[in-house]
Amino acid sequence: MTYFIQVLIDAISLGSLYALVALAIGLVFGVMRLINFAQADYITIGAYSLVIPTASITPPLLLGALPAVAMVISVVAVVTVLALLTERLAFRPLRNSDPTTLLISSFAVSYFLQSLIILVHGGRPKTVSIGDSLTGAVEMLGVRIPGVQLLTMAVALTLLICLVLFLKKTPMGVQLRAAAEDFQMARLLGVPANKVIAIAFAISGLLGGTISLLFVVQTGTLDIKIGMMPTVYAFFATVIGGIGSLPGAVLGGYIVGIISVLLQSYLPEEMRAFRDAGVFSLVILILLMRPQGLLATKASKERV
Repeated sequence: MTYFIQVLIDAISLGSLYALVALAIGLVFGVMRLINFAQADYITIGAYSLVIPTASITPPLLLGALPAVAMVISVVAVVTVLALLTERLAFRPLRNSDPTTLLISSFAVSYFLQSLIILVHGGRPKTVSIGDSLTGAVEMLGVRIPGVQLLTMAVALTLLICLVLFLKKTPMGVQLRAAAEDFQMARLLGVPANKVIAIAFAISGLLGGTISLLFVVQTGTLDIKIGMMPTVYAFFATVIGGIGSLPGAVLGGYIVGIISVLLQSYLPEEMRAFRDAGVFSLVILILLMRPQGLLATKASKERV
């Protein structure tokens, strides 16, 4: 029983990260019908902004040397500004283009940001130490829970509550929800397109910066691909939950995270290498039974 509780905590912690990434993807898709694959690079750049550009394995800290609150604010600000710049320079001029053009632009931005990181920092993985105080474990009901997992779940819950309050209680949040449900109708009703899209990208940047910090605290490693797999899994989560549905993105993130950890923990050792295949099979199964996802929006139901 203790082992199952430990596995469940691991699953919820990972699901929290996927839920945050999926929410960032879902927000941008809702208002632009764009799968922004550059979200992975927002996470990567947030992580690399912690260190001074150098090719060494253990680089000296830059933003990572600041006090905790200042470090968090600085990293989140860097990624948020980056997200707003990519929206303004790469996506806004192409807003009226077909979805394929926007998708190609997303890939182009992603490859550009990857190349920029390699140019500045090199391609070798680096080790970095922040949040050492969180490496210890807290014992609760006979279960030892790493501090970083408690932090991850607490941060995810706080951000989700804040976003729910923002989306439901503020005029801009209501406009953002309306745009995510049906962007064309929202524009006809007077919702300012530029502002709503910029807010969606700003939130995706805020979430990307937060996720990058959580990943670095967990792994202690900087790698050019640090944001890729979370974004791929988060994309599957948005599909499972109902692409364009914000509650669906969160639900899908937790489902993918929990299933991934359960498969890793309970599959026979010789089968664990096929964990990802199991997760992908789940996506296919859900799409076969419910093509619009678990919590589809009205607009997606109409398209289906």
